[in-house]
Amino acid sequence: MAWDTVGPYQRGFREFTEAYEAFGFDEIHADVLPFLPARPGLVLDVGAGSGRDAAWFAERGWEVIAAEPAGRLRAEAARRHPAPTIRWVDDRLPALAAVHALGLSFDLLWLSGVWQHLHPEERPRAMRKLATLLRPGGRLMVTLRHGPAPQDRPMWPVSAHELERLGLDHGLALRVATPPRPDRQGRTEVTWQSVVLDLPDDGAGALPLLRGAILAQAKSATYKLALLRCVARIADAAPNVARFEAEDAEIPLGLVALFWLRMFKPLVEGGLPQLPREGMGFVKAPFHALRPVAPFELRIGAAFPGETAGHLAAALRDAARTIVEMPAAFLKGPAGQPLFPTSLGRAPRPRGALRLEQAYLWAFGAMRVPLPVWRALQRYAAWIEPMLLAEWVRLTQRFAEGRNRSIPADAILSALRWLEPTRDTTTVRRLAEARLENGAPVLCVWSGKALRAREMDIDHCLPWSAWPCGDLWNLLPAASGLNRHGKGERLASAALLMQAKSRIQSWWAEAYLAGPAHLRARFAEEVRASLPLRAGTEAPDLEEVFAALEFRRLRLRQEALVEEWQGPRG
Repeated sequence: MAWDTVGPYQRGFREFTEAYEAFGFDEIHADVLPFLPARPGLVLDVGAGSGRDAAWFAERGWEVIAAEPAGRLRAEAARRHPAPTIRWVDDRLPALAAVHALGLSFDLLWLSGVWQHLHPEERPRAMRKLATLLRPGGRLMVTLRHGPAPQDRPMWPVSAHELERLGLDHGLALRVATPPRPDRQGRTEVTWQSVVLDLPDDGAGALPLLRGAILAQAKSATYKLALLRCVARIADAAPNVARFEAEDAEIPLGLVALFWLRMFKPLVEGGLPQLPREGMGFVKAPFHALRPVAPFELRIGAAFPGETAGHLAAALRDAARTIVEMPAAFLKGPAGQPLFPTSLGRAPRPRGALRLEQAYLWAFGAMRVPLPVWRALQRYAAWIEPMLLAEWVRLTQRFAEGRNRSIPADAILSALRWLEPTRDTTTVRRLAEARLENGAPVLCVWSGKALRAREMDIDHCLPWSAWPCGDLWNLLPAASGLNRHGKGERLASAALLMQAKSRIQSWWAEAYLAGPAHLRARFAEEVRASLPLRAGTEAPDLEEVFAALEFRRLRLRQEALVEEWQGPRG
């Protein structure tokens, strides 16, 4: 169905011009003035109307492309505001075909009173078109009209949340959503709100490169997206596996393959197509034999018995070979070279049980990640992940349509969820309860109080809500009252962590390192993978582990902006 959103402005151009020009730019847009770029650049005014806003920008040194589809309104605007730095274009959302044909990229995209005229079905395409017009570091400003639609103009409800979500899907991050403000024309049922989105730029070119790889590079399967997501997940959750050489971070191909299997398992088992045709190179008998294994069990430090060990080793080899031959070869850097150069090794076949230790994962080969890209994946994971998922959903739906199937986006997103183990502290709780039964004291790490079983919680030192990590080093005994009504999902302050240092280290030593061999091995593997220890650390020293915990706490504080807890009072 076509909606005539231009006709009313074409017919009533005089009335609309007078209404727009009755108020000045500074009055209408006072709430976003602080968020305008400091220096003039190139701005695209979409739905420029009477030219009031375009003229304001031109007077302040901006080069302006003013897109207005209503011909009479556009002509009147050009007559009223004849600035030579305003170029008028007949164009409209969602396509903006004429603007795209110019080959320009913009420092600022300006949409004042436009978004409500786009039907919700058109908005994803419109956001995609807008996002591709922004320069790295560029900004998108949208004013949202809330309230009933007038009878003479088609409009649909809008929300800042919808705009933020669409922005994330296309690589834009929310800068601000202002509170609703009254309508200047006195319509009590109408309010206005401004939303500002940014296209992040790390200054090293890595973010535009990643964004281009996700949104722009040709894809005949979801493999490129899967590889990017695997590397992003490793950079975020297991950064200490990397070895640094010159300008690259090198990571074990076996870990990439492990995350690859973990990622594709729900998709393949759910029958969601990942390429236009049947036949994924790594989906063979060993992959199918892993059906009883939950995706979150495929993690560093996990152990698997004989038959499952053989199937997993074979599936990892198949995945590693597929990665080397397909996405690692065809995912390109800025000069057309492979973005992640990869070499294939020869991992030994397991004899009996298999433990996913780093040495074993390195035996599959190595993958090099340019250092700026590695740093960007570490620091901007929350921005990169939604964009990857949105593109993955789009590709999967396209492949499904080619097979005459229709798959809801929610079903694909559910399969793409990075499943962590449920917030399971059972193993550590049993350790603590066993110590109590044997007469050994268990102390609350935060207060030092001796605990009894019924008043004991197992706390995530670095809160689960900010970073879902169930590693042994992160699980500590705490008084249930303090944990539930004090620390909760807050981050222990630096001072509190230091006060608790001896109790934390004692717990690590007595509960884990003095325990069975499998527990000691798991503790060591998890520490080496997720905490920033020195390269080559084999048997972690508890002083070094605690120092690494402090650094990880600082990073979480910086990146997730988690509220701090100063500790129990009194």
